[in-house]
Amino acid sequence: MIEMIQEFVTSQLFVSVHVLIVVAHVMLLTTAYLIYVERKVCSYIQDRVGPNRVGFDFGQPALAFLKGKFGLGQPLADGIKFLLKEDYAPSRVDKVLFTLAPMIIIVPALIGFVIIPWGGQWQMGGPWTLPIIGSLIGPIGGDLVHVVGANVNAGVIYLLAVASMGVYGVTLGGWASNSKFSFLGGLRATAQMISYEIPLGLSMLSVLLIVGSVMPDSIIAYQINHGWLMFTQPLACVLFFICILAEANRTPFDNAEAEQELVGGYHTEYSAMRFALFFLAEYCHMITSCAFFALLFLGGWDLSFLGFGPHAFDPVATSIFGVLAKFLVFFGKVIFLVSIMIVIRWTIPRIRYDQVMMLGWQTLIPIALSVVVLTSVMVYFGQTGMVPMIIANGVLLVVIMVIQPMLRSWLGNPTANRKIPMYGSRFNPMPGELVNTAPSDPIALEDRPVQGTRPAAT
Repeated sequence: MIEMIQEFVTSQLFVSVHVLIVVAHVMLLTTAYLIYVERKVCSYIQDRVGPNRVGFDFGQPALAFLKGKFGLGQPLADGIKFLLKEDYAPSRVDKVLFTLAPMIIIVPALIGFVIIPWGGQWQMGGPWTLPIIGSLIGPIGGDLVHVVGANVNAGVIYLLAVASMGVYGVTLGGWASNSKFSFLGGLRATAQMISYEIPLGLSMLSVLLIVGSVMPDSIIAYQINHGWLMFTQPLACVLFFICILAEANRTPFDNAEAEQELVGGYHTEYSAMRFALFFLAEYCHMITSCAFFALLFLGGWDLSFLGFGPHAFDPVATSIFGVLAKFLVFFGKVIFLVSIMIVIRWTIPRIRYDQVMMLGWQTLIPIALSVVVLTSVMVYFGQTGMVPMIIANGVLLVVIMVIQPMLRSWLGNPTANRKIPMYGSRFNPMPGELVNTAPSDPIALEDRPVQGTRPAAT
């Protein structure tokens, strides 16, 4: 029995378990402060202050020095609020599925990151024995291990499969709530996620065709030697980013929530910690999808393309300092991408639901198929270098721009927004009428409203 345990508990398992524990807690802490960052970014864009009061003093005079001027304690206050609020469930809901839905949606968001190679490889010291259970499992260490939650052969295919399971929680939450708003939100999210998984998978396929492997380490190694795939596959890169926005229900694809139409969508009837799980799953999904994007198109933990290295960020750097440096670089790229998602939310308005579906089926899927065919042809002729691929993507983009107006004229575009002429409006004035929409009041023209209302000095 002891021999079987010793064969099972290897150095790789020891490292993988610790990576899972550490990264899961880092993701949860990062999620809390990403919500804070989103609120601050929203306030700056809307010319407000945002959270700026709650610190870590808890109202105690002895901890007054921890009173935060920047509101850094706001995530903790929000978490306590969700824990203490009444967990209300409306009547006539399916209580079992109503409770299971938040759990089902949070699990895929928290297990998708396990194949991400956060720190490359680590040459463990040792062998050394654990102080408590060392006599049972034997010595650990002395091996070259992968700093990853699960070093499986399925690679990125696992992540694609796990990410698609999040739609079950959304669908069950919308159906079990016994609300037309929740049900419509669940239907929208289901159709949207299924639709945008197709171009997402095709974009990933174009990357795998060039790399020739589904293993994350091989994808990073290819980009170290040939440059980031963001430049080799620019169209697939843009398509993939659009798709992960839609998969995470982020603006401009947040029609599943659509407060103006559906109150709150599939989580309208949820409150307290059950609602918090939906909120948490969205941000965890953002982190996982951005880590996936950084793995496929930004070289993972590689910085050699920007002139930093290759030393600490080279695959042969297997010291603990190299592992920490790679993790910080990888996670820094993830935070940068999440910040772009946050800025997009408060910059671009939501598009209509029919436009979301038409964009996926009539635009993104045909373009993604074209990119896969183009990549296959380039791989067949052995022209997968950065310059040939950039030229090929540029030619494909020109062809798409030429064909698109023709298709629009042939098929029509029922989803286009057309201005309806209104007689007498600023856009359709009456004959001889001069339309002037500029302000005329002196205070409205004053850039300094306070000083402009003061009496002039005599």
